[in-house]
Amino acid sequence: MREIFVQPLTREAFAPFGDVIETEGAHRFPINHGMCMRYHDLARVETTGGNAKTLISLLRGKPYELPLKLEMVERHPFGSQAFVPLSQKPFLVVAAHEQPDGPSEPVAFVTKPGQGVNIHRNVWHGILTPLESVSDFVVIDRGGDGVNLQEHFYREPFLIR
Repeated sequence: MREIFVQPLTREAFAPFGDVIETEGAHRFPINHGMCMRYHDLARVETTGGNAKTLISLLRGKPYELPLKLEMVERHPFGSQAFVPLSQKPFLVVAAHEQPDGPSEPVAFVTKPGQGVNIHRNVWHGILTPLESVSDFVVIDRGGDGVNLQEHFYREPFLIR
């Protein structure tokens, strides 16, 4: 089994796959008479295809433990998918580049408190993978006509450490 080692999630490292949603380094300005700080335009929400609409949902995920066996990645051809944690617990983010014969070897990131991700449309990625405890997430993705989920199973699994 091939091994993948997790790395810290940074804007630069994750840029080929999507956006890191965090306040650190974000464009910000005060609103509501100075009583609230707006961290502006943190991710590009993408929707395309028949009757496309943007959905906001809540997910509650059970925790996984590392090392983790990764056999499958998925992608959404008609829209981006953002995960914003409602706790300060880390979660694992797995992504892979597109190659002529399917997804490449994946890359694994671990978030720090306060970070979320927006995975761009058509980018291969792992499933929601909370670490340490049950965690709640706001999910922003696409609804509408068409099948917006494709899965790829690797011939040989990866072990994420």
